[in-house]
Amino acid sequence: MSESEVTLQHFYVFNSTYAEKEGEEKNKILYYHPPKTDIDTQIKNIGLSEAIIKFTESFNPGQGCDYCHTQKTRQVYYQAEPEFWMVMIVGVPFIMKEKDGNEYPEYQYDEVSSSVCQAILKQTYTIFRLFMGSFETILSDPDCGSVILLKHKLDHFYSRYLLSLKLSNGDILDILQGLQFLPLDKTTFLRVQCFMNLLEATFPLVKYTAFLYNNQLVWSGLEPDDMQVVYNYLVCTLLPAHLEKELKGGSIPRNSSSPFTASHYGKFVTGPSSANDMKKLPKVFINYSTKPTSLYLIVYRALSATVCLFVDSKTSPLPEFYKSLDTFLGPQLTTLVGAVADQCTKHVANNTESVHKYLYFNKLNLAYKSTIHFDNRHSSNALTTPEVLRIITDINNDTNRINEAGEVVIKTMSDYWIVGKVSNLREFYVVIQQKNASIIEIDDEVKRLCEQQLRSIFFD
Repeated sequence: MSESEVTLQHFYVFNSTYAEKEGEEKNKILYYHPPKTDIDTQIKNIGLSEAIIKFTESFNPGQGCDYCHTQKTRQVYYQAEPEFWMVMIVGVPFIMKEKDGNEYPEYQYDEVSSSVCQAILKQTYTIFRLFMGSFETILSDPDCGSVILLKHKLDHFYSRYLLSLKLSNGDILDILQGLQFLPLDKTTFLRVQCFMNLLEATFPLVKYTAFLYNNQLVWSGLEPDDMQVVYNYLVCTLLPAHLEKELKGGSIPRNSSSPFTASHYGKFVTGPSSANDMKKLPKVFINYSTKPTSLYLIVYRALSATVCLFVDSKTSPLPEFYKSLDTFLGPQLTTLVGAVADQCTKHVANNTESVHKYLYFNKLNLAYKSTIHFDNRHSSNALTTPEVLRIITDINNDTNRINEAGEVVIKTMSDYWIVGKVSNLREFYVVIQQKNASIIEIDDEVKRLCEQQLRSIFFD
């Protein structure tokens, strides 16, 4: 008996308005994966998606189609921008079984969550928009905006990005896309805030800043929606790759000194690797809620602290700017990290971790806290079973239909109790494995956990 995995079969972006006449069907295709798929198959699959979208709209005008289930696939749809559709077709895993001497596949429908797949599809758009700009921004570029340029950027980005997509690791974290905040006392938080304000005042090129410690967010000057995408990129991609590179080089970051001076341990993650090596800075696009703005992203790291600087992209930073920035950031950040680390040590000492697993999410500020996951890198490291994670996702789908407050309690055949609570745009999921417990005992345990871990914020 062999079992397959969740696979990405097709991924494409199209705009039907680009092919209004018969014979122009290929003009609507902006990007298609796998790239070696013959053009007839591409046109046929996109045509089928168009038909499904139009058919479902007849039942619910104004509401686009989200996903379609077949025996072997999950087809997920997302209208990223007006007239621009993104489609992801996911292969359902199966187990080969034998009956009467013949092998046949038994498809594991429960292994694929449509809501998780749609969340991942939306992420593929938001991360593209962060680094390349929105489709509309690209098309309206006064210098070189065109459909050809859009196709080029889509191919350039997704030909690499899709190779790193791990659909099997998707779970509730992809749906919530939360920010993990670091709890600090008022004095230490004020020190961080004052430091970031001083940084922006000292360097006028810096328009926005963010401060992270151990991959937890302490301070951000960005709008929550923008920070959500940047945070996901930092924690899941950039910082792990930087750490891996440092370790392969035989030096741990905290023992590696600055490229400009040996007096502190600060280093540029994006920016110059040395005083003579000015690497090209990544450009990001933010503020889509008002007016899209392009900025350079400079990431600076010292010990366990990470500072993000969003710099005006109209002027390329000169070597003197980096040197001044390193001189300012390095020593002060090294001192500040000590104060933050002391607070973290006190917080860990005072925090009695529960034997039960839980996940908390606040829709207002996108804050989340989880003991269900080992970390927030979406790397298949959950501390519970896939079945429990799927049930939490299902509860989340149900709670989205609850207006203000509600509760769902489920008991599995394997003696897991999963409780989902919603109140004041806050969600709380608890996983308790207790064989002979009653629902009253489970309810008391959830209340105790709320009081102990969330300091009553859930029911305020």
